[in-house]
Amino acid sequence: MPNRAERRAQAKNNRRGVPQQYDQTHGRARSGMLDEYQLQEKSRRLQDGTDGPWKPTGGTIEETESLLTTSPNYTNPKMFKAPHSARQWFRVISWLLIALSAIAFLVIMWLPSHPMWLVATVSIVFAVGVLSLFFTAGNPKHNPNLDQNGTAV
Repeated sequence: MPNRAERRAQAKNNRRGVPQQYDQTHGRARSGMLDEYQLQEKSRRLQDGTDGPWKPTGGTIEETESLLTTSPNYTNPKMFKAPHSARQWFRVISWLLIALSAIAFLVIMWLPSHPMWLVATVSIVFAVGVLSLFFTAGNPKHNPNLDQNGTAV
């Protein structure tokens, strides 16, 4: 029967660390035990053909090209084709309204007297043209002036 000091030491060991039923070393050193993680790493290194401890290798880091990968091809005839749907015709009309109102602003600016109804009319036509672009805008996925990140080219 173990003496009192041995019983206290065993109780102290049981309170901390691995419980006795799971302790395969039974108080001995772990030098003779197999480490499953190390065995798996060794197996992986053998399969890769890089057996031995890991050593840092000096290599060059490949820099990714920061230039745009897509460039718009303005010579592509598909890109500049006549409007073929009602939405595209409304878009053309919207741009015409904007251009005409910009020209009208330049003309009004040089008039000696500015009739208020003329300035208001030109301003309303310009606002209608700009707002109608939001409603006639197409799908941004089919915009040839955008790169793969949605940035204007």
